[in-house]
Amino acid sequence: QVQMVESGGGLVQAGGSLRLSCAVSARSPFSWYNMAWFRQGSGQGREFVSAITRSGASTDYADSVKGRFTVSRDDAKSMMYLQMNNLAPEDTAVYYCAPANFRAGTWYNSNDDVWGPGTQVTVSS
Repeated sequence: QVQMVESGGGLVQAGGSLRLSCAVSARSPFSWYNMAWFRQGSGQGREFVSAITRSGASTDYADSVKGRFTVSRDDAKSMMYLQMNNLAPEDTAVYYCAPANFRAGTWYNSNDDVWGPGTQVTVSS
């Protein structure tokens, strides 16, 4: 299993920006993993936000965040990031990162459904 710790969340006004970080600890090299961000709003299910493939060769975004969020990774530091710009109240959620794979048209947690603690993002209107 892979251990993840998310950070960088906070309270921001609509239109503002935040940068989330994901620190990963794993027995295998971090560069071997596709990674993804997910989020879960209050009373809602967890949803896919963004993914980045091994070595950053390709990225993917949910339609709701395209053009506003940018995912990146630093394999030397075993870190993944999510730059979030032009935030809106509907982006309010707990954000999680996880190793991920793509199947049947969506990304899913490939870490035996183990999650980190997440980081809270709250966007006020």
